[in-house]
Amino acid sequence: MTVASLVEAVAQGQSGALWRLKGIDRQLDANLVRHLPGTGGAAYTEEEVDVMLVVVSGAGTLTLDGTQSELSPGFLGLLPRGTSRALLAGPEGLLVLTVHRRRRGMRIGRNTPADAPRPCALHLVCDRCHRHAIEVDARYCSGCGTALTGHPPG
Repeated sequence: MTVASLVEAVAQGQSGALWRLKGIDRQLDANLVRHLPGTGGAAYTEEEVDVMLVVVSGAGTLTLDGTQSELSPGFLGLLPRGTSRALLAGPEGLLVLTVHRRRRGMRIGRNTPADAPRPCALHLVCDRCHRHAIEVDARYCSGCGTALTGHPPG
């Protein structure tokens, strides 16, 4: 599969993810995303994962923690977690590839207060692949994506 064939296969006015990685055992997420001309989202802060951004075609502007960068094909940037970011597609639109560590699954519940001591994650071991958790608040195995049992409340 090529990027050109992906772009040709979808309607000209379609935006959003044209392609994404699949498979339950993967460690990475990747998306090929089309932004239509003049579109973009409000600034937001990604707290969970660092994101690698590659501009495939088009142009636009990236605002990262208040600093603007002009985007053009071949632009490669790291968007560290905890930073505010916003994309704005230029007049010809914007096609970007994003790659990041696979996110933890959605969860319902309350967050642990910021000043509460965090429990040790050493006891969190995946029942499927036997990896130790790499994050204190891990809910899913970073190796195979299996839900971790016995996770700290939160």
